[in-house]
Amino acid sequence: MKIAVLGGGGAMGGLFGGYLARAGEDVTLVDVSRAAVEAINRDGLLIEERDGSTIVVEVKASSLPNEVGPVDLIVNFVKCYHTEAAIQAAAPMLGVTTAILSLQNGWGNADRIAAIAGRSRVMVGLTYNAGTLLAPGRVRRTAISKTLLGELDGEMSPRLAAAVAALRKAGIDTEPSSQIVSEIWKKLALNACTLPTAALLRFAAHELNQYEEMRALMRGILAEVVAVAAAQGIALDPAERWQAITDLLDRAVGARASMLQDVEAGRQTEIDVINGAIVEASRRHALATPLNDAMVWMVKSLQARYLAGKG
Repeated sequence: MKIAVLGGGGAMGGLFGGYLARAGEDVTLVDVSRAAVEAINRDGLLIEERDGSTIVVEVKASSLPNEVGPVDLIVNFVKCYHTEAAIQAAAPMLGVTTAILSLQNGWGNADRIAAIAGRSRVMVGLTYNAGTLLAPGRVRRTAISKTLLGELDGEMSPRLAAAVAALRKAGIDTEPSSQIVSEIWKKLALNACTLPTAALLRFAAHELNQYEEMRALMRGILAEVVAVAAAQGIALDPAERWQAITDLLDRAVGARASMLQDVEAGRQTEIDVINGAIVEASRRHALATPLNDAMVWMVKSLQARYLAGKG
């Protein structure tokens, strides 16, 4: 399968693209970072595994979609605020049957992709794998877990089966889902509770579950997410979600949330597609989400300060 990975110079794009290339797929990592593209083409992509071992994968990298040409599958890992620009730039890679798989964080990226490339091209998914970008062309895998893919309408299509098969062949634990929207909202609930709280308090993951006041805040955020999901016909079990969230936090000793990493690096966060997605949906259904509102306001204020160079 001919595959292009948007955001392939980043942590998750590098991991998925690297493993797919190692498994024999025709992969190109597409990224706007010249440093990443040059390092990968010169030295290969270096992946540090969780056990400390390293592998070097020979994989193509490019900043020019024209060079890549039409592909069978585009896997999109770019940050939400780059979605429109990345999909517009990817036009030379779109053939008649090219599918676009969004494995991005949050909710709302599928609509952004569909508005540019057409809804019929879009597949969505989520992954509980995690990685860190160490340097251009060098990534570390920090969590190994499952990945779920699906069609927006729940169809178990041939292209979905092909994408799942390719990822499994690459050693990535992947399952198809006919209820992918519900699965994405399950992860959205996790992220809404843990990402902004970690970013605002500079807590490591396991610390979020150590203080009763923080636990109460996260439970309140979760209750709002469950209510907003229900208004859209998406059933989330609050007890199951709370158990899953706390179990994950307890296992992730020392892990630093992606939004916290963004704040520490002075980057724009993805708050708009995490808690912001909850707030946006709540407005459409006349629901109140004061805790999610507060998370958005505080993270955006913090972000505005450091992006303006004020510390």
